[in-house]
Amino acid sequence: MPRSHKKHLAAAFTACLGALAYTVSKVHLASEGELGMPGFPAPADAYAAVAHVETAQLANAALGLLMAVVALLLVRLPRTPLVRWPVLIVSWAGIAMVGAGVLGFSARAAGLAPSLGATPPHMVTALAALFVGAVWATAWTIATVSATRSSRRPHTTSANL
Repeated sequence: MPRSHKKHLAAAFTACLGALAYTVSKVHLASEGELGMPGFPAPADAYAAVAHVETAQLANAALGLLMAVVALLLVRLPRTPLVRWPVLIVSWAGIAMVGAGVLGFSARAAGLAPSLGATPPHMVTALAALFVGAVWATAWTIATVSATRSSRRPHTTSANL
């Protein structure tokens, strides 16, 4: 197996694990009735905007599962354009969302974005969440770039003689 293929597989599986970590964190927060992210509790006024905290967090968990499935599809991206291109588009959109989240929460942790909430009360948990998010976004980017490049290469088929 070529080194580039091993790198692609490792990145896609790591991206899937990142999405599953997000999913588990959202289920945990739903069970606690809390908004926010691990290490980053939501401001008190955020609760007024959400009618059902548990439902909102479980919806986020469902989105995490969808992102995990999309990352897994990158392992062996179907050749069918009706599947291939939506997976790539959703991957790029997901990378943008996760990357923006990591940047925003990093700014909050550093005290650079007080409008996003106070600095985290448990910095170790917050930094761990940021690390997972950064690894997730990086791995998903590597897997998606690799899949995008492979989708542009002409595919050769061998005839059985």
